[in-house]
Amino acid sequence: MYGWEFPPYSSGGLGTACYGLTRSLSRKGAAITFVLPYYPGTSDFLDIVSANITFKRVNSPLSPYLSSARYRLLRGGAAAPAIYGESLFDEVYRYAEEAKRIAAETEFDIIHCHDWMTFMAGIFSRHIKRKPLVVHIHSTEFDRTGGNGVNQHIYDIERRGMEEADRVIAVSNYTKGMIMRHYGIPEWKISVVHNAVEPKSPSLPSPFQRKKIVLFLGRITLQKGPDYFLYAAKKVLEHDPDVLFLIAGKGDMEHFIIEKSAELGISRNVLFTGFLKGEELEKAYRMASLYVMPSVSEPFGITALEAIQSGTPILISRQSGVSEVIAHALKADFWDVNDLANKILAVLRYRALPAVMREHASQEITKFNWDSPAQKCMDIYRELTGR
Repeated sequence: MYGWEFPPYSSGGLGTACYGLTRSLSRKGAAITFVLPYYPGTSDFLDIVSANITFKRVNSPLSPYLSSARYRLLRGGAAAPAIYGESLFDEVYRYAEEAKRIAAETEFDIIHCHDWMTFMAGIFSRHIKRKPLVVHIHSTEFDRTGGNGVNQHIYDIERRGMEEADRVIAVSNYTKGMIMRHYGIPEWKISVVHNAVEPKSPSLPSPFQRKKIVLFLGRITLQKGPDYFLYAAKKVLEHDPDVLFLIAGKGDMEHFIIEKSAELGISRNVLFTGFLKGEELEKAYRMASLYVMPSVSEPFGITALEAIQSGTPILISRQSGVSEVIAHALKADFWDVNDLANKILAVLRYRALPAVMREHASQEITKFNWDSPAQKCMDIYRELTGR
């Protein structure tokens, strides 16, 4: 299995998904060799999951959201201004070459790749071992860019990976449609395997819940819609000036969003926390009156499930995979800031609404554990290997 992030060193839902999926696969008897980027600044933490999972490290600073400047810094070179520089793509192929070497020395039955930066590794490994290839689509270049400024090199890698794969796994029907529409992959080749969350005990009520706090949590990038969150916040504050809007995360739009909050005259009501994890992340969910996910294009959206687990009502973009599987959530088109604002105000004003949402969603969330997606993957493995 090839991936590029794994908790606790992860910056998005991909790492969370890989963790949950591999744990459940191992419980079902799969012996997994997980190959991921590793550079000397990363501590040794990867023997924590299961005796059935072996980790292999490639000395590489690969990251799905790594800029060329950050890449050069990690490699010890000068910074460059481009978002995707040639050096980063060189690293993708270097990772693939190292992965091919690991594949040549390892016995396995199937290759499972998570998103574009690992696809060449999977293709190279497939060519030398002649084993079935599964590519798992957690996000496409069309999701990350909103369809504007699609990077042709990334698109070409994504398309080649899907074309060469024996099976393509999409994390939602929403993503399946994107794959068929933009990459020309036939429907018969695509299996939908929705994401899930790790089970945990119900959260106790937060002492902060008497405050009006609306939470945005995710990368501060075009894909996640932080600008629409601010535009909706502006409209909410025109009716209720006591609401606090919490933005938790980091990303390439961070400075723009900080400046935009000042430009809109709402900076006193907007708090930026940076990237949160662990107890800080849990506290952010619990203290929020409402979690808002206004994504422009969200293949799934595990954070929505995490919020429900923490007892927090959710308002999610209809342009998301999670919206097709969660019934007890408020939903809006990401671009309709009036609808977003009205639904935020409804949750803050009418106590019965969040109470009902919380009660029903807490029952609904129990079906979203990783055993189901893991079983679907095992069924795909057996179909492709004949075992």
